[in-house]
Amino acid sequence: MKRYLIFAGLLLAACAANAQDYLKGTVNEVGTNQRLSNVFIKDVNNKKITLVDKDGKFEIQSTLGHTLIFDSPGYVSDTLFIVDNRPLKVEMRPLGIILKDVTITSTRSPTFNPREEYPEVYTKSKVAIFSPSTWFSREGKNARRLKKFFTTEERERYIDQVYTRTYVSSLVPLKGADLQVFMAMYRPSYEYVRSNTGPSLAVYINDSYQKYKALPPDQRKMPSLTSN
Repeated sequence: MKRYLIFAGLLLAACAANAQDYLKGTVNEVGTNQRLSNVFIKDVNNKKITLVDKDGKFEIQSTLGHTLIFDSPGYVSDTLFIVDNRPLKVEMRPLGIILKDVTITSTRSPTFNPREEYPEVYTKSKVAIFSPSTWFSREGKNARRLKKFFTTEERERYIDQVYTRTYVSSLVPLKGADLQVFMAMYRPSYEYVRSNTGPSLAVYINDSYQKYKALPPDQRKMPSLTSN
């Protein structure tokens, strides 16, 4: 009987420890009640990753003392140190918001190779014709969402490398917040940048500036962000 109680106690402790290995929470846009869904979360310590779901909720394998990084296109990356196991409420700030004359700019690193960093995502995202479990499994669905997110990130980082503040400011007489708003309003697509660099991109930027000047001041503002 004593051995049984010890075994049961150890089993309960193991289950409790395992339950604490998963943290849940929600992600909102700061200052609003808008839930964000296109948010990539990474545990720096154990390298676990996940995406927020369509309702702005997430669950990730993590624990006390770990650090989580939240990243989403159009928002400032946020870093959170885990101090307890309570559900997390994360608020992310849109890029381009000006605080006390300080301009927040993109934090994307140009070096990003998800195929090397997260090969398991590309393995689990594959669909086998004769294996229905690969179509509907939770892991498979999450892997396909992550793969799509990585594709978008790679493209946005490519644009960032070409469409830089230094380059654009050398072509148009804008600075600070005005330059940032202009660049956001007329940010070229990935397809356009891949096909048009050098003189062609310079012509696009100059033409865009003429359109920008023709706009009434109240229409010169950051484009609204949407959560996909």
